[in-house]
Amino acid sequence: MKTQFLGINGATLWLAQQGLGLPVVIISGGPGCCDYLEPVASVIDDVAHTIRFDSRGCGRSSQTPPYDLQTIIKDLDILRRMLDFEQWVLLGHSWGADVALAYALTYPMYTQGVLYLSGRGLQNDQDWKDAYRRGRDAGKEQTPEFAYPPSLEVNTVGNNSWKAFIKQPTLWKQISMLAVPMLAIVGSEDIRPSWPVEQVANLMPCAYFQPIEGAGHYLWLTHLSELSLLLHQFLAIL
Repeated sequence: MKTQFLGINGATLWLAQQGLGLPVVIISGGPGCCDYLEPVASVIDDVAHTIRFDSRGCGRSSQTPPYDLQTIIKDLDILRRMLDFEQWVLLGHSWGADVALAYALTYPMYTQGVLYLSGRGLQNDQDWKDAYRRGRDAGKEQTPEFAYPPSLEVNTVGNNSWKAFIKQPTLWKQISMLAVPMLAIVGSEDIRPSWPVEQVANLMPCAYFQPIEGAGHYLWLTHLSELSLLLHQFLAIL
């Protein structure tokens, strides 16, 4: 594994690369979390060149605003060009899945595929939020250990910019026309309702929705082999 710091768009981002094969950039959740997806990178590094990073304001990267969605998308595409990839696959988890989809909408010509793990979908629904909070407050979610504490500032700015992004009048039309291959994977026991993800997957012409029975939000903690199989099957068809 190779780690380094790169100057990107006025910020300094921590980066880790491993494996050989299709370039797959891996985007953590939050918003505001450091990278925690090394277990996912390691399970596909036999077929993929994985790129993990800490977003600006998170973990080992510099505390350099702005922290909004559009800046993250711009950071990602500058990183793609710096690494000299004509196209790449975006694998995101939770908020990172939503970032991956937003990137694909912005730069479909550079997106070879999207792996959408435990995302939230294009919604700001109160019933969804209530179900999530009930599960969270009841202690029903197993979480990984994070090497660095989350950034509340990045979380607030990121969530607010996402709420603005999903209000675009033509967004659902754009989704229906996005002919990028996508595999959306959710855990059946995730405390976050999966119906918004299923809506997006059914609207996109080349997307598939796949639940993993018994898995929670952090799919690899309990169902790594099932997740590995699905990831490998998807990457094999690209």
